[in-house]
Amino acid sequence: MAGHSQFKNIMHRKGAQDAKRARMFAKIAREIIVSARIGADPSANPRLRAAMAAARAANMPKDNVDRAIKKAVGGEDTANYEEVRYEGYGPGGTALIVESLTDNRNRTASEVRSAFTKCGGNMGETGSVAFMFDRVGLIQLSKTVGSYDEVFEKAVEAGADNLEEGGDFYEIIATVDNFAAVRDAISQDYEDISESKLVWRPQNTIAVDEEAAQKILKLIDTLEDNDDVQNVYCNFEVSEDILAKLSN
Repeated sequence: MAGHSQFKNIMHRKGAQDAKRARMFAKIAREIIVSARIGADPSANPRLRAAMAAARAANMPKDNVDRAIKKAVGGEDTANYEEVRYEGYGPGGTALIVESLTDNRNRTASEVRSAFTKCGGNMGETGSVAFMFDRVGLIQLSKTVGSYDEVFEKAVEAGADNLEEGGDFYEIIATVDNFAAVRDAISQDYEDISESKLVWRPQNTIAVDEEAAQKILKLIDTLEDNDDVQNVYCNFEVSEDILAKLSN
């Protein structure tokens, strides 16, 4: 188990904390605001649909979603958010990609660099580790929607590359070019999509011991605590035994 799915599973097992949930809601609201500025009709705006799906998966109150859309449409939120990607190396020779939505590039760059330094990592230039990852579309569904064979067949028919299992979820993988078509086809078969977005998937993973895993998780956690950081991806891998220890 590795990277994006692994970290999410660890955090799910640790349980939601109020402070983390509040930060998560704030990040989703920011994504909704940016998305809604493109167009407030989710049926005509795939990015907004994905943001709203993320809100539902996080049990974000509908009032919060409506307020975020209203802020965008009514011009109440005047911040000029930019999408900025940061890259660097973490403990154990691991590589990380950090995606942000920020209204102050200098502030965010300084804070992200500080997080890398304090947690035993080193922030690099843009492109320094991206070549170790593939940019793909990911659609996540709860396993309660049906059997693996059933979902696999529908995913392949829709044009997906693969269907993988991660914890309690199925993960449909598609190329960037096919992602929108696959997402729209899958959403017609399954309403309860918990996640739908472009992600960075490591081409290869680096096995780390418990000590390095703890440091990597601390770095990821520190980055995730930053209001401007939307997503963090890492190419680390740990054994099931270490995963169980970290999850307790």
